[in-house]
Amino acid sequence: MPNKQNAKKALRQAIKRAALNKTRKEAFKKAIKATIKSGVLAEAKKLATNAQQALDKAVKHGTIKKNTAARKLSRLMKKVNKLVK
Repeated sequence: MPNKQNAKKALRQAIKRAALNKTRKEAFKKAIKATIKSGVLAEAKKLATNAQQALDKAVKHGTIKKNTAARKLSRLMKKVNKLVK
């Protein structure tokens, strides 16, 4: 346990931030999984939009990096576009 006041505050902040990051990560992971699970193209396109929004929010808050989100979205859209064939 930290002894100094600023170390105690830093610990409190780290715990809060970790919880928020976990929530954001779970949100985009669930959105991606839901998109992949849906077999219908039209539904998958709508869910892909939700996944993109969740990824963008995670990037905005610094949970993941911009290129990571772009890579995940690219891979997701490849899977969605395979539903056409």
